[in-house]
Amino acid sequence: MKHFLSTNDIAAGEFEHLLEKALAYKAERHVTNELAGRSIALVFLNPSLRTRASMQVAVFELGGNPVLIEPGSTSWSIEYSDNVVMDGNRTEHIAEFVRVLSRYVSAIGVRTFAGLKDWELERTDPVLQAFVKYSSVPVINLESAMHHPCQAMADMMTIRERFGEARKKVLLTWAWHPKALPMAVPNSFALAASQMGHELTIAHPNGYDLDSELVAQVCDSAASSGGSVRTITDPVAGFEDADVVYAKSWAPPSFYGKESAVHDGQLRDTWIVNSEKMARTANGIFMHCLPVRRNVIVTDEVLDSTNSFVIDEAENRLHVQKAILATLVR
Repeated sequence: MKHFLSTNDIAAGEFEHLLEKALAYKAERHVTNELAGRSIALVFLNPSLRTRASMQVAVFELGGNPVLIEPGSTSWSIEYSDNVVMDGNRTEHIAEFVRVLSRYVSAIGVRTFAGLKDWELERTDPVLQAFVKYSSVPVINLESAMHHPCQAMADMMTIRERFGEARKKVLLTWAWHPKALPMAVPNSFALAASQMGHELTIAHPNGYDLDSELVAQVCDSAASSGGSVRTITDPVAGFEDADVVYAKSWAPPSFYGKESAVHDGQLRDTWIVNSEKMARTANGIFMHCLPVRRNVIVTDEVLDSTNSFVIDEAENRLHVQKAILATLVR
């Protein structure tokens, strides 16, 4: 594993190895020396709580030194485009930025959201790929336009802790949100769930399909792992006998490039996760990557219930990232 950009890039055995390693770190949590004498750059182009804190703590608990960089805030603003005349407000080109960092550190983590402006461009993860192009050390995707693999690994770890190695019925359900959000989290959750062989249902309103190539990858992964995938547009049917309910809002490709694109308000009450829907599950657990808008995505009653695993899920970010770092940086 040269970089960690998407769970789709790692083999089944490596996926399992990372999960087991993360579980071991959680079972016996203490400072170790895997990164002793090494520094890890953490480049945040967007806001963060869980990713930022968990990565800093992960590097520290592995004995390393986290170097936090926020371009445009605590460091120079960055230009990403090639063959550009830099006479605007951006100070440093990514070619120099990344190559210099590579001389200082043993790996670079980068967080760069989708701008929701040009789907055909953003689906190629241009900023993340530019880091990979110029870096001579491993690059870790801390969320890009298309993927959030560290979150997906934590999600799979949470399901493993609750249910063991058994394949379960998993629902990924769209939920209303006051503004359009990228697809990275649902993309990565769907990929990881299919890689683990779960019975995955993806539920969303008409017109809110995930990227077709991404869905094809999910189906291929399910075929290889013995899992299954179905897509439905019913806001309730997927809850029947589900073991896991994962709620997340996302904007479809048709929203990209439309500044005024907003979700239909009539979908709000139809797609919220509430106790009535959860009652249809097989005593299923509720999951969300956080932050979550209470009584918009999910009701207080569900979020504060004993079947809500969102805090465990958030904690597990720390442990899976320790496993990823320890495996990548040798």
